[in-house]
Amino acid sequence: MASSNVIDALWPGKPYPRGATWDGMGVNFALFSESAERVELCLFDASGRNEIARLALREQTDQVFHG
Repeated sequence: MASSNVIDALWPGKPYPRGATWDGMGVNFALFSESAERVELCLFDASGRNEIARLALREQTDQVFHG
């Protein structure tokens, strides 16, 4: 699943803004969930058919998972 050209770790990121946001150096992911116990970020190849990485968003602030 993981490819050598895909990041396999995440920085803590920020809980805002929500969604996927380019910050000039990388992408911050922030997802709100009132009831989720964990969130995984799935990355796909350019075709959108093949999953190339799955990363846990381990940081959580006020019901927002981020990384």
